[in-house]
Amino acid sequence: MDEIKLGKVVLTNTSREMYPEIHLTKLDVIEYYLRIAPRILTYLEERALVLQRFPDGVDRPGFYEKDAPAGTPPWVRLSLHHSKSADRDLRSVVCDNLDTLIWLANLAAIELNIPLARLKDPDAPDLLFFDIDPEPPAGFSEAVTAALALRDVLTGLGLLPFVKTSGKKGLHVVVPLTGGYTFSQTRNFVHAVGGLLARDSPLIVAELSQTNDPGKVFIDYLQNAAWKTMIAPYSLRPTMTATVSTPVSWSELAGGIIPGDFTLLTVDAGREDPWRDLWNAAERLPGVG
Repeated sequence: MDEIKLGKVVLTNTSREMYPEIHLTKLDVIEYYLRIAPRILTYLEERALVLQRFPDGVDRPGFYEKDAPAGTPPWVRLSLHHSKSADRDLRSVVCDNLDTLIWLANLAAIELNIPLARLKDPDAPDLLFFDIDPEPPAGFSEAVTAALALRDVLTGLGLLPFVKTSGKKGLHVVVPLTGGYTFSQTRNFVHAVGGLLARDSPLIVAELSQTNDPGKVFIDYLQNAAWKTMIAPYSLRPTMTATVSTPVSWSELAGGIIPGDFTLLTVDAGREDPWRDLWNAAERLPGVG
């Protein structure tokens, strides 16, 4: 067992391959999260995380973890809340410092998922979330077409949207919100905007029953709910090429990007941050509340 002490964490099994097709190890994963810490921590702090762990590598089955695992160090901050779906209390990990981020990486927590509300008021969303999901034979280029149409609708409503790659086949668009909204309001707003887009474009669908329609792009509104999650900006994904869910600018998106180019090996905190003004751009939803 190869062990290294890093901060408060004793790293274990650092040579184990997490991404076997490209021979990236757990140490590579840890080094990535160290490198990206200045960016990712701002999106993780004050939120109850849902982890997706792959202790044997991404080519083996992983598992989601909402509850802090046995052996969680006492210095890791936890948040206690009751889960209606699990019908029990959960102790969720809160990652608000570098040591906790390193500890999560050492757990082979490849994916870090965040709810759309902070701990101070978990029923009041501070992010509006559009999940743009193309169904084959539609692919990333169709997702881009839908995202740009969504941007135009949102800016026409006076809102400032931000976009990131999902790290898989789609795109995520968010709008930061001031307080005072319910998830019912935000979910209905996202659903209504999706409906407007679907009315004007034969490419786009907005109803759950149409999710698997071939060649369509679904504007998914369903994650706008308490304790539902979004993959965190700059989180790794369990793909064979170690892709990253990466914030991009609208000009980059319109100019043409390849989502597979954003990986553990290429993304770092030195890249200009298209989301640098996210938390300063919180706004009200027109016609809501």
